[in-house]
Amino acid sequence: MKRNSPKISIIIPVLNEETAISKILDSLMENSSAKNIKEVLVIDGGSVDNTRALALNHKVTLILSKKGRARQMNLGAKNATGEILYFIHVDTLPPKGFDKTIIEAVLSKNEVGCFQMKFDSDSRFLRFFAWFTRINIKLCRGGDQSLFITKSLFEKSGGFDENYIVYEDNEFIGRLYEMVPFKILPRHVKTSARRYEQGNKVALQYHFGVIHLKNYMGAGPEKLYDYYKRKIAI
Repeated sequence: MKRNSPKISIIIPVLNEETAISKILDSLMENSSAKNIKEVLVIDGGSVDNTRALALNHKVTLILSKKGRARQMNLGAKNATGEILYFIHVDTLPPKGFDKTIIEAVLSKNEVGCFQMKFDSDSRFLRFFAWFTRINIKLCRGGDQSLFITKSLFEKSGGFDENYIVYEDNEFIGRLYEMVPFKILPRHVKTSARRYEQGNKVALQYHFGVIHLKNYMGAGPEKLYDYYKRKIAI
């Protein structure tokens, strides 16, 4: 890697994630080189468990925020000092050398992109849907694939729309697809299947599909959140 290569600011929005926060922070450090990471920003949306204390056991910057993942990620980006922003969910683990892969992509003139995704599950149903993350269309995108973006493009885009309580990643990425080419990196992050394992996998995937359809048909953030509350957040 070149001496003057851009540095990465990792941004992790959290809320009551005491069971997952240490695992991701350890994984980020184990799978990257310190010379490529400018900082790790943990943006807490009001946790009432041990998330904050556990985060501070690691070399991170803890930032307190109002609840709302879009708001939390925007605040993280505002405080970031790296040339590249890397947004990752607390239950998604990066591949070895993810930092080098991202920096090489940016040096190759890719301003934004994501990894492909695998679930930490042997479910054939989940493997089937994870397969589609290799396809470069916005319908196949989601926050669980993580997202890298240059800070300059993030600022130009206006960032995440804080009106979205759910679907904020998809809405943002959809706008980015209209602005610049989107890069799918040839490696995989591993995402927890815990939400699927807590209930009916098929029903949950169906409801996520309905949210995509409602958005396509013009439903705004309030209607998407209303459906989410009624069908998923139960």
